[in-house]
Amino acid sequence: MSTDYYTRLERGNLAGVSHSVLEALARALHLDEAERLHLLDLAETANAPTAGLATRNAQNRTSVRQGVERILDTIQAPAYVRNGRMDILATNRLGRALFADAFGTGTGTGFNLARYLFLDRRAQDFYPQWPTVAADCAAALRTYAGRNPYDRNLTDLVGELSTRSEPFRTWWATHNVKLHYTATKTMHHPIAGDLELTGEALQLPGDPDLTIITYTYEPASPTAQALLFLASWSDAQTAVGDQGRPDHASHGKTPS
Repeated sequence: MSTDYYTRLERGNLAGVSHSVLEALARALHLDEAERLHLLDLAETANAPTAGLATRNAQNRTSVRQGVERILDTIQAPAYVRNGRMDILATNRLGRALFADAFGTGTGTGFNLARYLFLDRRAQDFYPQWPTVAADCAAALRTYAGRNPYDRNLTDLVGELSTRSEPFRTWWATHNVKLHYTATKTMHHPIAGDLELTGEALQLPGDPDLTIITYTYEPASPTAQALLFLASWSDAQTAVGDQGRPDHASHGKTPS
């Protein structure tokens, strides 16, 4: 590889670069898996026709299939479905209870996790390790941007966060990328107290643009007991809400 050719790549001109050259470059620079895939995504975007990009962007969903909702309802731990922009599209009952602050008092079915992390001050109380969680979120959005650079909703989200959050603006400028498969987090729930949960990312082959995140915990641990209490609290809140509905007796289905 000539110096001029490498300089062109370094400046971001990846048009026409072969896969073998990119793999060799990744090895030479000792890129980790997230960085290697990000490089390949950038090259694919540079070489993809506009029609292909439009097709890929059209797959960015704002809702989930009924079958996915049923999967959520069978999970006994807190769980939710998100897309690459960190839009939480659906949760099970315990997942909604876990993120009660993020949902607020509205009746909406979801929220954006990045907005909650960077624009809601309660997030820093909810996540005692907030700097790590927030930096990882920014890196995940940067990873998604490499695959979907023309996603208008992502552009709007990044613009909003960059304008309103200095930490996001700083982390976004680092261009760090990260793959999220599993991570253990401590959360401080205003009702249930401290929770130590390990998030597991489950890919959906039929919905490759969506990911189920479910949280596991040690059996018979303080977290297990706290989640039992949280489930009871959630059931009580739902019962109170149902009592205020004229047709509450007909609502026997557990919502997701």
